[in-house]
Amino acid sequence: MRRINSGLKIPGLRWWIVALIFAATLLSYIDRLTLSVLAPTICSDLHLSNLQYAGISVWFLFAYSIAQTLFGKLQDRIGTRIGLGIAMTIWSIAEMAQAATRGLFSLSAYRSILGLGEGGHWPAAIKGVAEWFPVKERAFGMGIVNTGATLGSALAPPLIVWLELSFGWRATFLATGALGFVWLALWVTFYRAPQKHPRLGAGELALIESGASKYAQSIRPSWRLLLKNRQVLGIVLARFLGDPVWWLYLVWLPLYLFHARGLTLREIGASAWVPFLCADGGALLGGWFSGWLVQRGWNLLRARTAAIVAAAVIAPVGIFIAGVRSEAEAIALIGIVLFAFQFWVNNVQTLTSDLFSNDLVASISGLAGTAAGVGAMIFIFSTGWIVDHFGYSPVLMASSVLIPAATIALVWLARGTSLGSGAEELRPQAQSGVTGVR
Repeated sequence: MRRINSGLKIPGLRWWIVALIFAATLLSYIDRLTLSVLAPTICSDLHLSNLQYAGISVWFLFAYSIAQTLFGKLQDRIGTRIGLGIAMTIWSIAEMAQAATRGLFSLSAYRSILGLGEGGHWPAAIKGVAEWFPVKERAFGMGIVNTGATLGSALAPPLIVWLELSFGWRATFLATGALGFVWLALWVTFYRAPQKHPRLGAGELALIESGASKYAQSIRPSWRLLLKNRQVLGIVLARFLGDPVWWLYLVWLPLYLFHARGLTLREIGASAWVPFLCADGGALLGGWFSGWLVQRGWNLLRARTAAIVAAAVIAPVGIFIAGVRSEAEAIALIGIVLFAFQFWVNNVQTLTSDLFSNDLVASISGLAGTAAGVGAMIFIFSTGWIVDHFGYSPVLMASSVLIPAATIALVWLARGTSLGSGAEELRPQAQSGVTGVR
């Protein structure tokens, strides 16, 4: 489509665009964490066991996992603007609906719808960064977006505890859900693809398109064909193994601090944000580090791999969490683990746009997100049963080896990879008409 050239240009427009995507990420994590932070109160009010609470989280993850693949395919067809707008609408309505919950069944249903909407976020976010940032800046752009996840997770405990103590937990769901509609108005007003944005200058457009994949012609291979590709399978398996670490603390940290460390709800609000602030640093530093290596002359994929491996070396400190005496030491170690996770996942997510053209980014990111959700679903539900029978120690120790295992799987499957090779392998098969699905 011909680009519109009229109107005032906004210098550095890509940074304003990534700020919008960052804000959507922040809101998604505030919304999904509302239940986690309020879990001690809600589980008491609704008489829910640890296993029932785990089941509610699994229903969220089930819908979230499926939706990422479905939304990924959809967003590669209808575009980031409409795709993320639909997702935000669904999850904001579901967040507010939780105020009407009456028990296990209704809360599980509302969390499922929330997961369905939030499943559309990450494929659109990764695709949006790939569309708006040149290759050398993409990891840092993803770092900013991932900071929305970590900052949202850090803001959620004090914000949600304050809302609950001031207005009650039902009003808290209404307040957090309403924020999504404020964001939606800004998104619909300001977001366009770069080639269609009337406020984007020619110089910045040229920068965005510099180093873009040479594969400009659109292809739409089937999911089966995507999963037969070694690079796709490596990214998918890495997310399946590694993401449960993040979800463990996202879902269980407040209850862990409440039951295992004896903190009150007010004390949880005052301290549970600290590990996620550490994760903020990991998200930004992970993106900056691989970009810094590229600027120093490293091959792009070698730089990403170095960052991923470095994080995998740090992550196993989580094995010591169960053995420390004070809550301050436990929170500090959890902070290191989440720093390492965000450092790691930021570069794993960026690999999708390194290896594949933009017309495949949302589809592949959706598949990887589904794998991440399935892995998290298995781990989170298992955690509920293990905690009821053996406590938190076995779970914390098991989670400490997941990121190294994910890294080994990724490096092994993606060995011999070069830039654009993923798209190059998929293109002739998808265009043959044998396995491609339109």
